[in-house]
Amino acid sequence: MEKIVIIGGVAAGAKAAAKSRRLKPEAEINVYTEDTHVSYSACGLPFFIEGNFDDYTMLFARDPKEFEENNIHIHLRNRVTKILPDKKQIIVLDLEKNQEMNVDYDKLLIATGARPFIPRIKNIDLKNVFTLRTIEDGVNIKEKVLKSKHAVIVGGGYIGVELLEAFVKQGLKVTMIEFAPRIMPIFDDDISDLIKAHILKRDSENVEIINSDSVVELLGENEVTGVKTQNGLEFNADLVIIATGVKPNVELAVDAGIELGETGAIKVSPKMETNIPDIYAAGDCVEEINLVSKTPVWVPLGSTAGKEGRCAAINICGGDECFEGVLGSAVTRYFGLTMSITGLTEKQATKLGFEPISVIVNKLDKVGYMPEAKNITIKLIADAKSRILLGAQAIGCGDADKRINTITTGLICPMTVDDFFSNDLTYAPPYSPTIDPLLTAAQKLIEKLNKLVS
Repeated sequence: MEKIVIIGGVAAGAKAAAKSRRLKPEAEINVYTEDTHVSYSACGLPFFIEGNFDDYTMLFARDPKEFEENNIHIHLRNRVTKILPDKKQIIVLDLEKNQEMNVDYDKLLIATGARPFIPRIKNIDLKNVFTLRTIEDGVNIKEKVLKSKHAVIVGGGYIGVELLEAFVKQGLKVTMIEFAPRIMPIFDDDISDLIKAHILKRDSENVEIINSDSVVELLGENEVTGVKTQNGLEFNADLVIIATGVKPNVELAVDAGIELGETGAIKVSPKMETNIPDIYAAGDCVEEINLVSKTPVWVPLGSTAGKEGRCAAINICGGDECFEGVLGSAVTRYFGLTMSITGLTEKQATKLGFEPISVIVNKLDKVGYMPEAKNITIKLIADAKSRILLGAQAIGCGDADKRINTITTGLICPMTVDDFFSNDLTYAPPYSPTIDPLLTAAQKLIEKLNKLVS
């Protein structure tokens, strides 16, 4: 009987286990994770904290019992401490029993994910200082939020902004401190500025955003009572969130002789193979290829992890499947403001040697006489020489994300902005103006490109 072993059980690991079972009904499948849960939506944790729902088990896609019913063995609180490729074994430490054991495998999938990046901050070990990655993190943060008045969020990226919404909705006063000159620095500067302006326009009484500064010390004795920044500012805090990004869990792989890529994540083939035979990797611990630039990137997203887990399982089970890469497509919100992105930003494109040309369009997402019509801002980017689309960003209280989803097809092809302008997009007053904002952006970009060659 073939033995399939999976290290990690959240997005990629759980998906791979389920797919492997469907493809190989007779295989022995074991999943080892030091977590206390498997197959859950970590992306939903900010919305649990916000109070959209009170039962955190709603975040579970499957529980261990459901896996066991499909003869998939889930080993919670089991840490894999070593991979022995020559013996085709892993060494596992049962954290509850404090016992080690050797486990044989025929095929191994590393889906160890990522962990929060913790900057060097004095007194970081004080109570009520949190990161958000696991179910326990979410439960503990929510419990503290309901008893608090002031919070500090260190980091202004996706998790930081989502938690900012959660805390404001729960009635807290919040200070966000971001090392970069702008929050949401994954966007171009002009779009990031609009995001910050919207947040402060809506919630300036409860939200303060500090840029170009960093937290160097946490104040308090046993519990955190405040923070001190590099620039000498001090802020009160009943709780502090460290949301300064994540880094891939690759130490186990490196110790086994598995090659890393340029980004510091595990290097894999399109079939999710590592450089060691019969060892695969997927999810937040692996490097991808950007489909626009064809360069290595590390984009830890749950949607990508699921796709990679499925691809790995197919190949583990003898199939022939390829995962070609990512666009970095992402979306989040701050109350009614949607923030969405795909492909390259203008600043990324410039660094990669393109000659990016962009336009920004502000337009209603629906016909103006429709009561639900709201404004959106779209930034569309193409290469000056080839006229090929490079990326797009969209924000607004209207349907910004569906415009980004439309652009993704043009990036995969790839497609020139001229070709994209001929796109036959749907129209009806409740859904779009007669000329969709995306096509308006394409038209303006074409006009701008034509002026370069005239």
